[in-house]
Amino acid sequence: MSTATITASEINKLRQMTGAGMMDCRKALTETNGDFEAAIDWLRKKGQKVAALRGDRDAKEGVIFAKTTSDNKTGIVMCLSCETDFVSKNADFISFAESIIDAAIAHNVKSVEELNEVSINGARVADLVNDKLASIGEKIGISKFDRIDAAFVASYIHGTNRMGVLVGLNASNAEVGKDIAMQIAAMNPVAVDSSSVSAEVIEREKGIIMDLIKNDPKMAGKPEEMLSKIADGKLNAFFKESTLLAQAFVKDGGMSVGDYIKSKDSSLAVVGFKRINLG
Repeated sequence: MSTATITASEINKLRQMTGAGMMDCRKALTETNGDFEAAIDWLRKKGQKVAALRGDRDAKEGVIFAKTTSDNKTGIVMCLSCETDFVSKNADFISFAESIIDAAIAHNVKSVEELNEVSINGARVADLVNDKLASIGEKIGISKFDRIDAAFVASYIHGTNRMGVLVGLNASNAEVGKDIAMQIAAMNPVAVDSSSVSAEVIEREKGIIMDLIKNDPKMAGKPEEMLSKIADGKLNAFFKESTLLAQAFVKDGGMSVGDYIKSKDSSLAVVGFKRINLG
């Protein structure tokens, strides 16, 4: 994308995604030829604290449901998206979305493609969605779908169906499951622990940290080894802030999430989680 094609709506979109100022967003998009992900990194490298770019930002409006099977061994979280909050708040639309996730649970589906082929009262989900689209006059669709299989799965919906969380544990514990799901909703961790952070995320964070350090006048002339140690320290701080078990427990800031779980059951462990969000 050339500089001339960067529009006001694109600048506003980046501003909504990051919270950065309009002029900074314009400059970031100009410098990165309109690449939103690169523009976010550009802003961060300039020292701005911006909102993280996450997959849960795709759907502007819609409703989210998170449910588990009766034995709590499988959980599914799903977003039925639409274009306006007028539709997302409509009782019929909410009921329609709930009927779809109920069908997903009942048929043990593993993907959106599989869910679209499921029958509800003799009609395919894909056809029902198309019929709803035609009657409402807005583009709607199943924009997000995730599932977890574990010894115990807890589900949690935050707000009026605007965020859904699933958390898998290695053993049954409803109290811990609910507390951890609420933690994930509030703090949006990137992974369970540092060992499960993707190499891509680590590389990205390291790159941003190194650029910040090298652009700091106080670091001028410092040996590379020292800069590397500083970067490692900042990366460890990122792990503490952004991985579930290392985060401060929202219900008791005096302990980490990992410590909270151990206080309840030393053998209990989080095996995975999913979180999707409107916004």
